[in-house]
Amino acid sequence: MAYTWPARVYWEDTDAGGVVYYANYLKFLERARSEWLRRLGFEQDALRERQGIAFVVRRVEIDYLSPARFNDALDISVEPGAARRASLEIAQTIRRGPTRLAEAQVKLACVEAATFKPVRIPASILLAAGLAP
Repeated sequence: MAYTWPARVYWEDTDAGGVVYYANYLKFLERARSEWLRRLGFEQDALRERQGIAFVVRRVEIDYLSPARFNDALDISVEPGAARRASLEIAQTIRRGPTRLAEAQVKLACVEAATFKPVRIPASILLAAGLAP
């Protein structure tokens, strides 16, 4: 179940030349994943407070294909992939119109918020994401 979140590049996202600083692509990806979870009906603070879990990034692999620039309108996609007991793989793409600017493979771990030890992803999240629990 893919999701796309629209974003705008602000001056604070760029270097002096108006090009998005490479680390800020990670912020765009993170925000899109947060909005994806919200769209599924899960607020991250509520997951932490009520269920005692959090999702943390375990690994990111990103390919920078073309620069984003100040004032660009972007679309950031979130496409969940393989789900395991305590981890979830997400494919993400940042686009400006039809142009792919960056592609990332993100592996999230579901952890107990208090200890950061891996725990099972709740079936309700997997079900909402269209993944078999």
